Amino acid sequence: MLPQAPLQPLNLPWLAASGVSVAILRLDLIDPLISGNKWFKLSHHLAAARKTGADGVISLGGAHSNHLHALAAAGQRFGFPTVGLLRGHPVETPTVLDLQAFGMELHWLGYAGYRARHDANFWTPWRERYPQLFPIPEGGGGREGALGCAEIVRQACDQRAGIGWDDYDGWWLACGTGTTLAGLVLAESRPRKVYGAMAVPTGHGVAENVTAIVGADAHARYELLDASRGGFGKIDASLLAFIETSESQSGVPFEPLYTGKALLALQQTVEAGRFANGTRLVFVHTGGLQGKRASGALKRYR
Repeated sequence: MLPQAPLQPLNLPWLAASGVSVAILRLDLIDPLISGNKWFKLSHHLAAARKTGADGVISLGGAHSNHLHALAAAGQRFGFPTVGLLRGHPVETPTVLDLQAFGMELHWLGYAGYRARHDANFWTPWRERYPQLFPIPEGGGGREGALGCAEIVRQACDQRAGIGWDDYDGWWLACGTGTTLAGLVLAESRPRKVYGAMAVPTGHGVAENVTAIVGADAHARYELLDASRGGFGKIDASLLAFIETSESQSGVPFEPLYTGKALLALQQTVEAGRFANGTRLVFVHTGGLQGKRASGALKRYR
């Protein structure tokens, strides 16, 4: 059984003025280390690893990876070995230091080596080196990751009466690979649309990833929006000011790589009149707070 994420009203002045109601599902609160959507995305992958008899797992990510951080923490907590294949060259970040402290064995692939992760033979040498480990896709993606995220729908539905909602009209969330969005689309049995605010620009494979999981026939059930502000990791002073104000007004922490950009994209969409008065949306707080911890963004732009 996965930890229960609380569903609570998101109180912001621009939402009150628009007549659009938003409840935020706080996946960031489910666990101090295996946080956000990562526990959901990992659940089916780890079950598959156990089924194959693997001793541990191996996966990929960057120096600020929420995915690797959660995976390494799970390995330490539940007693299985983890190996991380990292983008770029050795660097010490708070996340990397945690990975090492959690016992994850790290390999730095450089940038060209990391770009090769989609090549057909990428995993061959790693399988030969670590035959006892189960490979998990970057970010915990793929259909197994999406199936784990289907649990998010049940958690929100079970709590809607507690905030006075009999129903809701759709979902809003940040997208990195699109796996969590795909899980919501797979789990929704009613015509509730899922809106994905992409942390990467259009053309970086999110649409293809989602289609591969949910099928082309599901296109009408979701919409992808470019919320990247020019690229993954692109941060600017106006975004940071928006996050600071939103945190003060709502009491909810956001970070500048995923959730902050998703919330800003929601504000822009609401203020553009896309949603009718009375619309109810569930905003999934996907966690990602490693980005807030590691970026030093507030200092850099002050």
